[in-house]
Amino acid sequence: MSFTRQLSEMSASELNDAIDDTNFPQAHILSRGRNNSVCSTSSTSGTSSLADRPQPQTEQSTAIAGTPVEEVAPASTLVPVSGNQRPRLILKTNGSSPDSDGTQPKTPMTPRTSTTPGSGHEKCTFHHDLELDHKPPTREALLPDMARSYRLLLGGLGENPDRQGLIKTPERAAKAMLYFTKGYDQSLEDVLNGAVFDEDHDEMVVVKDIEMFSMCEHHLVPFYGKVSIGYLPCNKILGLSKLARIVEIFARRLQVQERLTKQIAVAVTQAVQPAGVAVVVEGVHMCMVMRGVQKINSKTVTSTMLGVFRDDPKTREEFLNLVNSK
Repeated sequence: MSFTRQLSEMSASELNDAIDDTNFPQAHILSRGRNNSVCSTSSTSGTSSLADRPQPQTEQSTAIAGTPVEEVAPASTLVPVSGNQRPRLILKTNGSSPDSDGTQPKTPMTPRTSTTPGSGHEKCTFHHDLELDHKPPTREALLPDMARSYRLLLGGLGENPDRQGLIKTPERAAKAMLYFTKGYDQSLEDVLNGAVFDEDHDEMVVVKDIEMFSMCEHHLVPFYGKVSIGYLPCNKILGLSKLARIVEIFARRLQVQERLTKQIAVAVTQAVQPAGVAVVVEGVHMCMVMRGVQKINSKTVTSTMLGVFRDDPKTREEFLNLVNSK
């Protein structure tokens, strides 16, 4: 009897026993149902194939680790209210948070691979099968690795990282970069801290010339300037200092000015649901001043108009006149 004929007459279990997969660890998992991961979801018998096992269901579609999922930028709509009040501007986020409106790049996250009740990892948001520590590191814990990277950078520039003036430069540079990007550690809820007040006021509120410092994500060099914010309240006002703090949340990240402008407007909308929000940002980019075209007097102006400011030319003109007045 030929070898092929022998194989054709074997049962599935006999074929599994006949396969010599000692040099292929993954074959053990596929052919015999073994699972050497930290959080096993295999059956108790250990003989079921992966195809026969129930697949975990999640509320959102999963993606391969490191692969971004297509996002939909939030739309906005004006919700009418009773009486003579202005309609409120409400964002339609389709399940995503308004401060991540599709224009902000997200850090790819591996989806949870174990949602089986009782597995102990139902609430694990940074779950990897082969990790023992399921908590993301704090930013301060990144300082040693960042300092080593800066030290390599100094050496690549032809400098001596061990000379007196540069001995502590890698650590100082790492701490400075964490400060420049501290907005990643801040959320809108933390910054507002309940400073949203009920007030019978529906006239324009404008805070202008808020200083802004950020980092260009294309060249990792600074850009700076000023931000002006206006909104039309619907019986809710925001503490004035909170507008400046909202600017800090998004400016203290790797940014482009266009995205920064929109993120500020969306955050104000989320905070107080006004009838409209307007944001104007004027910036000087060191990537245009120190390198490239080297145009030292150039400025970049971007704006985002939402709600009434977009729909009503007179309201928009009033805001722009207030912003441009000295």
